[in-house]
Amino acid sequence: MTVVLDPRERAAAQAYVRLMETARAVLTDPDTAPLAGVYLTSPMAEADEALRRAGLTGNEERLLRCVSALRGPDLDGSA
Repeated sequence: MTVVLDPRERAAAQAYVRLMETARAVLTDPDTAPLAGVYLTSPMAEADEALRRAGLTGNEERLLRCVSALRGPDLDGSA
């Protein structure tokens, strides 16, 4: 199924991906992990705002479809 993203959904998906990538980077580094709250505050706020603007707050299923559409079929690494 093809998912067509409007600009707000695309921005929300991109913000979510940035948050996940930042969280992964921060939490896997023993030097930065203790400061995760500091490093993740801004990306979390950005993602929250983007989700709100796109009407995706609380709609994880739609958000994950948007992220999959953004990242392509290769998202799970099985292709």
